[in-house]
Amino acid sequence: MTKTQYYTATSADGFIADQDNSLDWLFVVDRSGPDRFKEFFAGVGAMCMGATTYEWVLAHDQLLDHPEKWQAYYGDTPCWVFSHRDLPAIPGANLHFVAGDVAPVHDAMLSAAGAANVWLVGGGELVGRFADLGRLDEIIMGVTPVFLGGGAPLLPRRLLSSQVRLTRIVQDGQIAELTYELVHEPHGSAAD
Repeated sequence: MTKTQYYTATSADGFIADQDNSLDWLFVVDRSGPDRFKEFFAGVGAMCMGATTYEWVLAHDQLLDHPEKWQAYYGDTPCWVFSHRDLPAIPGANLHFVAGDVAPVHDAMLSAAGAANVWLVGGGELVGRFADLGRLDEIIMGVTPVFLGGGAPLLPRRLLSSQVRLTRIVQDGQIAELTYELVHEPHGSAAD
């Protein structure tokens, strides 16, 4: 069954990017195991990200000058980018620039993914919009031994232990990868 997954790295104090929206802190963390991202991405059929994430990746990897890097990372996997402003497209990348409600975009991603999973890259506020609608199935977060003291929060939503269930813990060098399944109330419950 297709899952909608938030796969991300976070500082130990709960930030996915520093106060300058940078991820540079992440790339100095020791990893000793197999390529966890490669294993994860093998099951992805569609993905989306917010404008800030897209702009950071675009600049960090100089993707307008080196679009082949995007292809090496993501192949032809369709990616929806949520933005309220015009952003440059990476040549040859399967990109869809969108704004507004996540529900119809999620439906399109599910259709494109087929039997594969949907990856919500980030940021946390965008992922929170999916969670608000019950359209987030799993959170997979690599907790790093880094304390940023501020920045972009992992998931700026209130989710209590009754709403998430820990299903897996994996150590990868200095990173503790935690997988949480979101517990969705069945339709027709008293909360409806």
